[in-house]
Amino acid sequence: MARSSVSEVEGLPQQIRVSVGSAIAIGLLDGKLDAQPTTAYLMTYKEGKCTANCGFCPQAKGSQAKTELLSRVTWPAFNTKNVINHLQTATKAGTIRRVCVQTLNYPEVFTEVYGFVKALKTQVSVPVSVSCQPLNSQNLWKLSDAGADRVGIAVDTATESLFEKVKGADVGGPYKWQEEFTLLRTTIGIFGEGNVSTHLIVGLGETEQEAAYLLQMCVDTGILPAVFAFTPVKGTALSTKPKPEVETYRHIQLARYLIVNAFTRFNEMKFTPTGETAEFGVAKDTLAQVVESGKPFLTSGCPDCNRPFYNEKPSGPIYNYPRNLTPTETAQIKQQLQKYIE
Repeated sequence: MARSSVSEVEGLPQQIRVSVGSAIAIGLLDGKLDAQPTTAYLMTYKEGKCTANCGFCPQAKGSQAKTELLSRVTWPAFNTKNVINHLQTATKAGTIRRVCVQTLNYPEVFTEVYGFVKALKTQVSVPVSVSCQPLNSQNLWKLSDAGADRVGIAVDTATESLFEKVKGADVGGPYKWQEEFTLLRTTIGIFGEGNVSTHLIVGLGETEQEAAYLLQMCVDTGILPAVFAFTPVKGTALSTKPKPEVETYRHIQLARYLIVNAFTRFNEMKFTPTGETAEFGVAKDTLAQVVESGKPFLTSGCPDCNRPFYNEKPSGPIYNYPRNLTPTETAQIKQQLQKYIE
């Protein structure tokens, strides 16, 4: 049976946003890249803001930030069919190895995401992740039917109390902590273990101990956790909140890598009375080898996700490295983690 053409796919939106780095990588814009994205990052397009009100997000309904921003990255809008054509060329060339679609909340969003993913998979052979708030299992089945192979549902905070303050009832948001985890478990039932992820934003007020506990809970549930560094954006509710200390972020990156790869468990780690990591529960020589590899400090997330400079300027400090570390960078991180490995 012949495959449908892109034009025949129902619900296909006319426009979609593309991160500026992705737009350069797939030839929609001219420009120089400090690091080549291996995933193309897209975002649903709508006039106006998201119906949610997350304190860190430029797309929040109460945000005064520019509508083309997400984190510190600009996401210009392009004709959807043109984007799909460029993605086809880029994937054939091996420049792009995955497409990730970020979604805002608005009534038509799942009709449009379904239409886009279906149209993309009609024309392009590429794995697709969707980062969304699916609200119900029917929307998850729609994503699976469209051809998405992975789904991410961002919890963002390490604790329920922070969740309420940042994206829940305290800020007039639609999200509820327990419902997020119910949806994540439902998503595993549809997409399978290893194909469902969540994100933790470090620097919202959590302790290292609280972050490590959440990471372990996710892994035990079959959810792949990834970590971001909080990035203040002008016009958002949390615009005056500082970035996390790099050293703190390194501790949580290392804890994530060790927990995800079964080097340690939360209950094998030790923490100070204020929640800072005292011991990772791993022999020092093993820990030193892991740090030397540089792998814990690369961007975490779906396969082939390197998300260049989403949290930082290329001039640094770098929180998530989009490519292998240089010897100088490795030496700097070893210095930051000296008390744990020497």
